[in-house]
Amino acid sequence: MTGNDDLEEFQSIIGYSFADKGLLELALTHSSYANEQRNSSNKENRPPDNERLEFLGDAVLELATSSDIYSDYPDMPEGKMSKYRASIVCEPTLASCAREFGLQRFIRLGKGEEATGGRNRDSIISDALEAVIGAIYLDGGFDRATEFIGKFILDDIEKRRLFYDSKSTLQELVQSMGKDVVYTDISEEGPQHDKTFTVEVESDGLFKIRASGHTKKSAQQSAAYKALIKLKEKE
Repeated sequence: MTGNDDLEEFQSIIGYSFADKGLLELALTHSSYANEQRNSSNKENRPPDNERLEFLGDAVLELATSSDIYSDYPDMPEGKMSKYRASIVCEPTLASCAREFGLQRFIRLGKGEEATGGRNRDSIISDALEAVIGAIYLDGGFDRATEFIGKFILDDIEKRRLFYDSKSTLQELVQSMGKDVVYTDISEEGPQHDKTFTVEVESDGLFKIRASGHTKKSAQQSAAYKALIKLKEKE
């Protein structure tokens, strides 16, 4: 459960102080926690969760991101703008952004969800991030929400895009050099609900890199991103 001290710490991290602390508490409340708080004698007596705020925050995020892309890339066609925005507001990218400032530590989860690794799940973390955006929008307006989005999501837009497209970008780059990319599963550790996968990506004479993730896909994505960074450094 997120206590007052945790709420204060979170506000300090994001650099925004809520006038209505209840909005922040709501944004950090997952449905699993709300469900477990239901009074057994009154099934309607259930505290609200962050799903409505997530809905609102998603819309605010899309508008802010669209505006940023429109302003920063005046020659980009509509189709590419849509793809670019999708790479930024997608679940894995948002979860990655949220983890960078430790959002997952503050989410209120039910005991069952906590026990099955929910705190590391991209969907829960990204939804909470959108809920926080919605809460800031209601508490401080669009400008403050946009400020938060710029600081924690759009702060390095090229890096975000590169991470999202890392596997396909790496494949295209390596193939242009007449070589192939090979992914190898190295290990799979941990309980069923909270596994860590380690993979290796290599291309003859170019790189041989390992990375880990909570899914095989995320491990491959991370390895591909590291390989791209290494190739850029060589250039």
